[in-house]
Amino acid sequence: MSKEVSEEGQAHGKDYVDPPPAPLIDLAELKLWSFYRALIAEFIATLLFLYVTVATVIGHKKQNELDKCDGVGLLGIAWAFGGMIFVLVYCTAGISGGHINPAVTFGLFLARKVSLIRAVGYMVAQSLGAVAGVGLVKAFMKHEYNRFGGGANSVASGYNTGTAIGAEIIGTFVLVYTVFSATDPKRSARDSHIPVLAPLPIGFAVFVVHLATIPITGTGINPARSFGAAVIYNNNKAWDDHWIFWVGPFVGALAAAAYHQYILRAAAIKALGSFRSNATN
Repeated sequence: MSKEVSEEGQAHGKDYVDPPPAPLIDLAELKLWSFYRALIAEFIATLLFLYVTVATVIGHKKQNELDKCDGVGLLGIAWAFGGMIFVLVYCTAGISGGHINPAVTFGLFLARKVSLIRAVGYMVAQSLGAVAGVGLVKAFMKHEYNRFGGGANSVASGYNTGTAIGAEIIGTFVLVYTVFSATDPKRSARDSHIPVLAPLPIGFAVFVVHLATIPITGTGINPARSFGAAVIYNNNKAWDDHWIFWVGPFVGALAAAAYHQYILRAAAIKALGSFRSNATN
């Protein structure tokens, strides 16, 4: 691994450039229109994401009640979530980075990809967008929305809290790990001629995680998604379990950021090598 690190340290051998770490607090961002444009993009993207996905869930439950063979099924719901993430990341990546998820933003903040101010701004915009998106679903199909659970996340019957947290941690790890891998500067340099390669695996990760965890928690892996549904549905069960859909995704994002940055990208070894080099000079 030390050989690999030393080779990476030779700038002339690279076909990519690692961006410098984002400052912890960057007050200058507050003066830039691009910052507020990014907040708007995150708000609208999360609104659209929640509107389409929660409407799909409610529509499926309505059709399935009348005919058990009708409706899009679990597979269709998973495709709705994964497909929307693919579309929205593709549309907003060049504006805000296409996070659409506080857990993704948190992971990128830990890796110093975004500043604290931008991370907090994104999380607020995403949460408000989620509330607005689910609010639209309720406005358009109020009776069905209230009758079929409002798309709110909760621990399914037969599963305990520990299982639910574990499912959320692992599911979010898969998603955030995919985000780091798909947007890695090495990969971006190599695959820059195919612009859909970053959004595609991210959307597919959301799809497969939903297949695994819908039966357990309805699949959160996105605190804004869970928050928006909980606020609009406003049911005791949804609120009682709600903390799971913040703690689980944030722990999963932390684990994914640490794994990618300090093991796969060997950031700890690079830092140690730099320290030793400075000590000998």
